[in-house]
Amino acid sequence: MKIRHLVALSALLLNSAAYAVNVNSADAAAIADELKGVGKVKAEAIVAYRTEHGPFTTVEALDAVKGIGPKTIDKNRDNIELGITKTQVK
Repeated sequence: MKIRHLVALSALLLNSAAYAVNVNSADAAAIADELKGVGKVKAEAIVAYRTEHGPFTTVEALDAVKGIGPKTIDKNRDNIELGITKTQVK
């Protein structure tokens, strides 16, 4: 009986886990899928901001995007990747 519960719990945890997303290269759909509290509109705003201003150099820089604030950043901090190099920074 305990093994059955462990298997069910493991499956639940795997299905609810968010994956890290690179906000400097992902499209809006991927960002919306992986970040909690970020839907299509906010994800599109992230992509638009990135296109206009260049890559995000810190996770906190996402705060400059309309609709993304400290609470959203804190909820997703472990799932946000930047993956940038010095040559990508404007």
